[in-house]
Amino acid sequence: MSRYFYGGLLIIAIGIVMLFAYRTYAPPTESVAQATAQFGGVSLRIDYATTEAEREKGLGGRTSVPNDYGMLFVFPKDDYYGFWMKDMLVPIDIFWLDDKGQVVFIESNVETSSYPNVFYPSASARYVLETVAGFARAHTITTGTPLLLKNFERVSE
Repeated sequence: MSRYFYGGLLIIAIGIVMLFAYRTYAPPTESVAQATAQFGGVSLRIDYATTEAEREKGLGGRTSVPNDYGMLFVFPKDDYYGFWMKDMLVPIDIFWLDDKGQVVFIESNVETSSYPNVFYPSASARYVLETVAGFARAHTITTGTPLLLKNFERVSE
């Protein structure tokens, strides 16, 4: 009987080791590599909002925004795109960028309680980047700071 007991323990131990190894070394589940960008000397992981539905949802519903993350909203043409905090659960910084990816306007530390106010830039923009609140101040982002991406996404109307 003790032989079966030790055999069972061995099987359980091997299973635990295999589970640990799989969770540690398993390949990522995302099939598409996430874009990265340099912004104010910091590397950011970027997700794109290129469709109407993606742009409408944005970061809404998220309970946190990582310090090294941004969502880039891509529009078909330059305009004065307004943003609000509908369905937002965390404060953010909002950066409007021109067609070359340079900051043209910033709203810092936009609070969730500001809804239904809409924030507009003072200059037309092609892209809007949302990051964790305080990013602009922490990394000295000002008008003219470039968002450096290998390729900016383009969309048509």
